[in-house]
Amino acid sequence: MKKILVTMALAALAMGAQAKVRLPHIICDNMVLQQQTDARLWGWAKAGATVKVTTSWSSEAVTAKAGRDGKWLVKVKTPKASYEPLTITFDDGEPLTIRNVVSGEVWVCAGQSNMEMPVKGFGMCPVEGYNHHVVDALQSKGVRSVKIPSIMRMTPQEDAQCEWRVCTPQTVPDFSATGYFFARLVSRTLDIPVGIIEANKGGSRVESWLTKENLEKYTQEPTDSMGIVNFKKEWDYHRAMLWGNGTFNPILNYTVKGILFYQGCSNVGDPGDQYSQRLKLLVEQWRQQFGLGEIPFYFVQIAPYVYGDGPDGISGALLREQQWKAAQIIPNSSLVCTNDLVKPYETTQIHPSQKQPVGERLAFTALNRDYGMKTIQYQSSSYKDMTIKGDSVLIHTQDNYWCDAPFEQMQGFEVAGQDRVFHPAQARHFWQPGGGYWDEAILITCPEVKKPVAVRYCFKNWQLGNVRNGGNLPLFPFRTDNW
Repeated sequence: MKKILVTMALAALAMGAQAKVRLPHIICDNMVLQQQTDARLWGWAKAGATVKVTTSWSSEAVTAKAGRDGKWLVKVKTPKASYEPLTITFDDGEPLTIRNVVSGEVWVCAGQSNMEMPVKGFGMCPVEGYNHHVVDALQSKGVRSVKIPSIMRMTPQEDAQCEWRVCTPQTVPDFSATGYFFARLVSRTLDIPVGIIEANKGGSRVESWLTKENLEKYTQEPTDSMGIVNFKKEWDYHRAMLWGNGTFNPILNYTVKGILFYQGCSNVGDPGDQYSQRLKLLVEQWRQQFGLGEIPFYFVQIAPYVYGDGPDGISGALLREQQWKAAQIIPNSSLVCTNDLVKPYETTQIHPSQKQPVGERLAFTALNRDYGMKTIQYQSSSYKDMTIKGDSVLIHTQDNYWCDAPFEQMQGFEVAGQDRVFHPAQARHFWQPGGGYWDEAILITCPEVKKPVAVRYCFKNWQLGNVRNGGNLPLFPFRTDNW
């Protein structure tokens, strides 16, 4: 009899465990909700069970019925951003409450290792100003982060072991450095909470995040397990699809503001326009999967680095060009230039130490485009057109905020003639009256090239220029030829 009672008790406990509502790990204490929207909350319960969701900021409750697979999802109207601690209770007969929730802005931090790189840096790869950032974390009460574990899976995952972290001197070392500096500036400028969802993997390619369906339709990448393992015998972090399934898919129900992306190094060497087209495909995929419309996509151009073809090679320059082209074909996107954010001794450092300016340039972009601060100058200047006059070339730029600086001794330009051999060139500010206005341009000359036909600016794996615009942002590398 005693044995029967014990068995019945265990069965009851098992039934209770199955009946209790279960939440994905990302819905937990300390989470940040996207403010003033219909935020999605979801989880699992006993098939057919009714789940009631109540919040501390509203008297209205919402309910959902778990399907045959136990899944349920609701939408709750979120309040205006504030630091007020909120609670959410999920009840399918046994209530479960999460606490210290705040309403604010939520951004995804995606990409490879330069996005994954934490404030404490990687081994042999420090982040500039680390100790100051740890001390300063006391002032970042509004910043919170959740790191999705980087795992490979053959099938899309619905959950991942993670938890939201409040920014403190103890937790900030493990935050994505680029993501943290973005969130810190936005939070302090708007005086609201900002949450970052870190879903990234060092070394991953753009194909690492595409779905099986997109890979099979638009690429030659294998999507079966043996094909993925054996394809080109690459490192595991180069593998297609697996990281998206394991690391990105668990966040797709979350309601977010936009996506920040820092990736590209592992795609250096891709032919033609392949990278720009696949990045466009990835953005379209993510926007469709999130189901939140044409959310912002702000991404970072890879920094100078000596790739396998040497400092004067152009494999890295061609990838940067592909990123520039991607920014022109992806709606509601913007590209951050980092050509100036490397030290002269970081030629073979794939993880440059200056992460604060990277995050802050992303923040300038969001503050101008999404938060109404139109006086912020967030765009780097770029090549517009050129005019050849004798042995000289006049270059005009766009998005320069009425300034091409420095006035003299501009560095990073090269000129070539019909022989297609490039030589270092002299460049300076130039103006002349014309057409009822002053023609502001960059005058480029080279004693070795009497009849110039093409100009390049920092179009090498490793070449540092010094041209900036009125926002003190660097000129995008470019070439006027297609050689």
